[in-house]
Amino acid sequence: MKTGLIVLQAALLAGVAVAQNSAELPSAPSATIQQRTFPGAKPQTAPPPAAPSQAAPAEPTQQPAPAAQPTAQQQPAAPATAADGLKAPEPEAPGQPPQADPAPVNDDVPIETIVRTVSEVNLVFTATDKHGRFVKDLKRDDLKILDDNKPPASISSFASQTDLPLRVGLLVDASNSIRDRFRFEQEAAIEFLNQIVRHGADQAFVLGFDSTAEITQDFTDDQEKLSKGVRVLRPGGGTALFDAIYHACRDKLASVTSRKGPVRRAIIILSDGEDNQSRVTREEAIDMAQRAEVTIYAISTNISGVKTRGDKVLERFAETTGGRVFFPYKLQDVANAFHDIQDELRSQYAVSYKPADFVADGRFRPISIAANLKNVKVRTRKGYYAPKQ
Repeated sequence: MKTGLIVLQAALLAGVAVAQNSAELPSAPSATIQQRTFPGAKPQTAPPPAAPSQAAPAEPTQQPAPAAQPTAQQQPAAPATAADGLKAPEPEAPGQPPQADPAPVNDDVPIETIVRTVSEVNLVFTATDKHGRFVKDLKRDDLKILDDNKPPASISSFASQTDLPLRVGLLVDASNSIRDRFRFEQEAAIEFLNQIVRHGADQAFVLGFDSTAEITQDFTDDQEKLSKGVRVLRPGGGTALFDAIYHACRDKLASVTSRKGPVRRAIIILSDGEDNQSRVTREEAIDMAQRAEVTIYAISTNISGVKTRGDKVLERFAETTGGRVFFPYKLQDVANAFHDIQDELRSQYAVSYKPADFVADGRFRPISIAANLKNVKVRTRKGYYAPKQ
């Protein structure tokens, strides 16, 4: 009996020793990780050690089961502590996302840029002598320019522009008033387009008008298509010349561009100038042409030898935009007029300057340009509209 009591006492002492040894072991990494709090997760704690009275009898040399020791592959690394020689991370507050490392500085990110509009006027003009022949050797110092009655603040560029890409609108009057000579004028217009439009550089469109305006061929450098666009026109109806000019400038030429740079915008009108159907006025059509920076040339179909009211209308369009009007005395002169227009479009100058005291107020600013040479006449548009902020 005494021997049995001794054995039982020894077993109890061994269980107490095992429990004490387990309490002295360092915490496993998993215990540290489970005690951290993550957003949206409930805190987890390690299960408490079994009470000594609940421990199963075991040999004094028995060690805790290996499963209680997680491997490095099964658990993430323990957070750094002060004992490791590293600064321990700040504990993350519940409900806050983990803090990411600071983003690297990107030198390619564009910085804020302040843009200031610098106004510059581009002006195309023609110079002729007293015989009407083109003067092609002008220098910048030969010119006197006034913008809003003041000399320019500076002149950026000046050059003879003989090869600038053209954007041309051919406006053909198809009303009853020109029925008798319509066929000849069609052929003269076709010849003009064939001569002036260079493939890959210039483009033109054809617009016929009577009481309404109709584009029979849009912008193209295909001479065959342009010829077809002229030939499909048939005379008949009233005359809405002002509407046709307004439409051509606003919808076709105002925003036209070229991949090669600046373009020269021009309208060639073949008409008697008599208008009886337009919804816009003559001055509204002129205003739109000036805003679109379009030069208007006109060939009058009046061959009576007497200047009519319609001829004066054509003169008004040409003078205000820097173009010319031609008055053929016979049908054969129509072809000559087209030829002269072609020569002029290839014999012009271009100057760019910054106006003095410029204000972006949308106001019309008159332009005056003259040559300091005797018997040289300069022709250009009468002015332009300043952009409006």
